[in-house]
Amino acid sequence: MTHYQKDTLFSQPQTEQKAFRFDEQVASVFPDMIERSVPSYQETLKGITELTKHFAQANSQLYDLGCSLGAATLAMRRAVEDKPCQIIAVDNSPAMLAKAQDYLSNYHSNHQVKFIEGDMLATPINNASVVVLNFTLQFISPNQRHSMLSRIYDGLNPGGLLIMSEKLVNTQPGIQTIIDEMHLQFKRDNGYSELEISQKRASLENVLISDSREIHLERLRKIGFRECDTWLQYFQFASFIAIK
Repeated sequence: MTHYQKDTLFSQPQTEQKAFRFDEQVASVFPDMIERSVPSYQETLKGITELTKHFAQANSQLYDLGCSLGAATLAMRRAVEDKPCQIIAVDNSPAMLAKAQDYLSNYHSNHQVKFIEGDMLATPINNASVVVLNFTLQFISPNQRHSMLSRIYDGLNPGGLLIMSEKLVNTQPGIQTIIDEMHLQFKRDNGYSELEISQKRASLENVLISDSREIHLERLRKIGFRECDTWLQYFQFASFIAIK
């Protein structure tokens, strides 16, 4: 059984600010980090389960791209226990993928997940009925996002679904300032110090690059999705659905 620690990665002053990486240190505290940093994360996972139940097609493939510790993978697997589907979980971090495999092994299922250590930008998408990008597109270079989503669209079956969760930026500066402050207070209420908040923010600079809601929707429509919109939002954290 995997045991996860409390996130104290940024609790001490750092003489050299390093870019955020999904390494062994982050993997060991990731569940705590997510719960204390991302509002409505559990609701997002519940939604992934319900949406997968509705859209998963028999004898198709389901993808969790950038699966990290496998929380969305598990949500998808729970949704298709009665359907013959192949679930494929992809991540380029060996530390995260190893813990994802360990995590899912704690839950009995008739579905075996295929884990792939690799770049989701190079992962073939075929015969897909559901594809999940749960807070992962934001870590891909902005100039590669359109082609990434186009490949997903091409690999989806008609009626297939993309579920995409992202941290957004608001195009209205005054509203962005208000939302930022509310999110900061959320993290303070969850026990993060000002030092931890500022050092983590610095480590994510130029690593996590957010788009606006408008940019996301315009991109999805240009690619060809017939319907797309947000289905959940809390502060600047939103989840989209796009139907082929």
